[in-house]
Amino acid sequence: MSSCDGRVVVITGAGGGIGRAEALLFAEEGARVVVNDVSADGANAVVEEVRAAGGEAVANTDDISDWDGAGRLIGTALETFGGLDTLVNNAGILRDRMFVNMSVDDWDAVMKVHLRGTFCPSKHAVSYWREQSKAGTPRTARIVNTSSPSGIYGNVGQANYGAAKAGIAAFTQILGEELWRYGVLSNAIAPSALTQMTEGLTGYKEKLQELEDRTGWKNPGGPEHIVALVVYLGSPLATVNGRVFDLWAGYAGVAQGWHPGPAYEKEGTFTVAELAEVLPDVIARTPPQTDRLGNPKSYGG
Repeated sequence: MSSCDGRVVVITGAGGGIGRAEALLFAEEGARVVVNDVSADGANAVVEEVRAAGGEAVANTDDISDWDGAGRLIGTALETFGGLDTLVNNAGILRDRMFVNMSVDDWDAVMKVHLRGTFCPSKHAVSYWREQSKAGTPRTARIVNTSSPSGIYGNVGQANYGAAKAGIAAFTQILGEELWRYGVLSNAIAPSALTQMTEGLTGYKEKLQELEDRTGWKNPGGPEHIVALVVYLGSPLATVNGRVFDLWAGYAGVAQGWHPGPAYEKEGTFTVAELAEVLPDVIARTPPQTDRLGNPKSYGG
């Protein structure tokens, strides 16, 4: 028996890249898949790949950042396959700029696709699962969101994208706390993979080539290296909840995110002068912030 036999899975942004690889592996593991992408050609091509391999899939081209469109997406799963078990919020875009060059349109476009495009399908899916739970139908529902190292560690030139992905990480944790009572578990991945969306990032291909040269792995940045965790988190096998996973070829770990660090405590209210005196020592006792690869980040000074 495969991990997802009989499950119905909706994947947004699945017309290529990570979403396509997710759709193919979910289908291989026995799931029936709704392949969502605003590109009809992309969505239909992935559906044909799934069917050619003996799986079941249907295309959907609704805009997941549109409330009604997201409702139609979830409706496609219910009408075509009779239910919904897993939602993978994968769709995304990039509008990378240094902040001084970033327009409000650059900001709004990224927030719309990533944050609103995660909220809308999730809200419709959870409404369905909650109704089923309240009617006495046991659920093993799963939400798998897509954050990013940029949202956890920060990345120059991605103020919009990083802020959106940080929001998705927090959203994931909060849903985990709220939805378990309905049989819904919520987790996220923060993947590093070479896709059409990321291939233009400065230095990214070079880092992947260095990894390939060092390890001998072929195409270490390929999305096929990271989708097994998504399928696991979207299956009944996973009992983890409210976590974000740092993900790379050959690496899967918990991203701990913000947590309490060194501090100065006293009774009463601080003064400005007091904080100016004690905070430098607190900072000196704090480990340096690092990027995804553990390299110290530079903040000038």
